[in-house]
Amino acid sequence: MCFFSNYIKTPSMNIEKICILLSSISFFAYVASYFLYPHMKNEFKRFNIDKLGLLIIILELFGAMGLLIGLKFNLILIISSVGLALLMLSGLVIRIKSKDSFWISFPALFYLCLNAYIFLGAIK
Repeated sequence: MCFFSNYIKTPSMNIEKICILLSSISFFAYVASYFLYPHMKNEFKRFNIDKLGLLIIILELFGAMGLLIGLKFNLILIISSVGLALLMLSGLVIRIKSKDSFWISFPALFYLCLNAYIFLGAIK
């Protein structure tokens, strides 16, 4: 049985839990790719925020861990989801200022909306 199956119990909670798991896993993958692929660090250089790259990655790592911990502790879920939503809002603004296409900017928009949804569900 899956570790996460204990947290997905009622049909009304399935969507929220799936969103939390999707966001968390995605941010873990992004953090890993920062250290594995030079392209990720080059993106921070392209935006002229390479000095902030490691800080942003650490915040994303804490956010991803916080989402999982938030499955047990709602306050941690609230803090993590709003933090990740704000990071993605910042990323979207930077991409718009850099005149990136909609499709290049779409992941930041998607994860902004996803974490805003998680946040709104957590504060209910």
